[in-house]
Amino acid sequence: MTLRITTAVAALVAATPALAEVNIYSQRQPELIAPITDAFTEATGIETNVVHLDEGLTERLTAEGSRSPADIIMTVDISRLSQAVEAGVTQAVESDVLAENIPAEFRDPGNQWFGVTTRARIVYASKERVEDGAVTTYEDLADPKWEGRICTRSGTHPYNLALVSAMIHHNGYDAAKEWAEGVKANLARKPQGNDRAQVKAIWAGECDISLGNTYYMGKMLEDPEQTEWANSVNIVFPEFEEGGSHMNVSGVAMTAAAPNREDALAFMEFLASPEAQEIYAEVNYEFPVKPDVERSELVQSWGDFTPDSVNLMDLANLRADALRLMEEVNFDG
Repeated sequence: MTLRITTAVAALVAATPALAEVNIYSQRQPELIAPITDAFTEATGIETNVVHLDEGLTERLTAEGSRSPADIIMTVDISRLSQAVEAGVTQAVESDVLAENIPAEFRDPGNQWFGVTTRARIVYASKERVEDGAVTTYEDLADPKWEGRICTRSGTHPYNLALVSAMIHHNGYDAAKEWAEGVKANLARKPQGNDRAQVKAIWAGECDISLGNTYYMGKMLEDPEQTEWANSVNIVFPEFEEGGSHMNVSGVAMTAAAPNREDALAFMEFLASPEAQEIYAEVNYEFPVKPDVERSELVQSWGDFTPDSVNLMDLANLRADALRLMEEVNFDG
């Protein structure tokens, strides 16, 4: 049977406004972006549809090509953002709002991606077994005094690869490789789990220090099952011997296909607004990129530190070297 659309039905369809929506591919944990997407919909009436992808975001967009339903990608780590740009699955966005609210050091030079929060990669240290001042630099982690006392997630996870990239930047490839070998020799167990799992291991007495991102402390404190883990450790902001504390970003980009470009732009601009930046600060315990938005009281209580000044794109360009280095030392083996 041939389907015929009458003139009246066609007129009705034409008069009906298109659904305002933004389709998001996200590598961020659902609980970290839900407060933001909910606030955006409440403020604008634009619905958000989120697909959570632990891995393969760029590969999926590449496979979908111009047929991709995704408007936005949200991810962590400069390397993942730069990979998406290099793969050609994002597009440049010109926006006075983004340019005014996000400092240049947290934006792609070609306006392909925009950082919306920062976080420090710090050391969680046992309150019972690690003295104050025992760790002051990242280089300290290779000291033999920590043999059998360090826990960490996979050395090839983007969080750790970014740290290794910074180590290469500051100290050179050979010195960074020696450092990675030293850290591996100090591990209490094979790299495994996520950042919270390392704190749990400290609480359980399996190790004494671990690497982790700052905001996980806030998330553990609000989880009754994990509060005891969080209270068993102190946050330490180590620095590079020739730099500051390692920083990275969570960021957003518009996809090359973006079927809902105007709504997608509205979403990106919302992420840089005072409202969204305050949600990131108060609910997610992250560091806002908008300069006049303060960190939450809890985050401020963790202390002041000096952020490393290395350019994020320099770290992105060193990612391949960092991965090769960690594979050469068989860090996870």
